[in-house]
Amino acid sequence: MPSMLLAASILALGAPPAGQTTSSAPLANVQLADPAQETRAQELMEELRCLTCQSQSIADSNAPMAGDMRHQVRSRIAAGESPEEVRAWLVERYGDYVTYRPGFDWATWPLFALPILFIFVAGAMLARRLGGRGE
Repeated sequence: MPSMLLAASILALGAPPAGQTTSSAPLANVQLADPAQETRAQELMEELRCLTCQSQSIADSNAPMAGDMRHQVRSRIAAGESPEEVRAWLVERYGDYVTYRPGFDWATWPLFALPILFIFVAGAMLARRLGGRGE
């Protein structure tokens, strides 16, 4: 009985956490041979969101989807594509949500315009409040 408990404990410690499995994609967890290409791939993977975890980059996530995306990034970088070309392909495939740096277009303009509008409204309200005190 104690040997079965020991064997089960060893197996449980080696397994990934529940709900997070490793990817079977070949380049998901293997660095590229060219250090410059691997650096470009790593920088891009830090800027891409895991669609499963949503709060982690694909570089940090252990989700199978993130592993598949890491594989795609590395294989495309190794094939000679630039990080921007790979990002554009992923955005086309998964939408703007996949990147932490969305581009400016008709769907994302509120992300850029609303903070400016809020600052303008807050400044106008502040000016109106402070302007009334001088009388």
